[in-house]
Amino acid sequence: MTLDLDRLDPDRIPAHVGLILDGNGRWANARGLPRTAGHLAGEEALFDSVQGALEIGIKWVTAFTFSTENWSRSEDEVEFLMWFNEDLLTRRRDELHQEGVRMRFAGDMDDSRIPDRNRKHMAEAEDLTRENDRLNLVFAFNYGSRREITEAARAVADWVSTGDLEVADIDERVLSGAMYVPEMPDLDLVIRSSGEHRLSNFLLWQAAYAEFYFPGILWPDFNRYSLLDAVVEYQTRDRRFGAADDHPEAQID
Repeated sequence: MTLDLDRLDPDRIPAHVGLILDGNGRWANARGLPRTAGHLAGEEALFDSVQGALEIGIKWVTAFTFSTENWSRSEDEVEFLMWFNEDLLTRRRDELHQEGVRMRFAGDMDDSRIPDRNRKHMAEAEDLTRENDRLNLVFAFNYGSRREITEAARAVADWVSTGDLEVADIDERVLSGAMYVPEMPDLDLVIRSSGEHRLSNFLLWQAAYAEFYFPGILWPDFNRYSLLDAVVEYQTRDRRFGAADDHPEAQID
């Protein structure tokens, strides 16, 4: 079944949607399954949501697939997630390429704990899909927003120390240009499943004026129809970007 796109205002489609994929383990536990089964079910939810994003016309989706804090999980689960992310790339890469999806990766890729084979497959996926422009799909892998901002600040400091940048010229645009994916637009909408109501170190800089949507279901139960519901709800919001209610720019989206 296709989405009922008549529910949408085509002039208010969010340009960038962030997905915090929360609840895979709880979904599996509730069914008496190992946590790894929840991650497998979560993959189907993610790629069904990607298909929904393509139908809706969203241009950027960033999915939080592995955080810098996830290394603290059990050794078996971390090992599975490394294998899982690698396997996902090899199985889904060609399918996404055919759909016109550009695959990108945001995170600390120099971390020695990441297997070399994972880095290899990520580089291959980026190279293969580099010219695609229907949808930018960013995998936030080994990602933490505080680390991203810290590394961006270091990069700006290096530019100053080498004389490539004047201190007086440092502004938000410069710092944004030092982020993992410099051309990434600000988030319009952040969706977090599972009933939790926090960002968990996800795109703090880019989410400055994002709208938030909490569907209250575990991630494996999320799908393209859930995404449509989220966008419909987003379109009811009055996004003022700090302006007063009666300000002439208050209705600008």
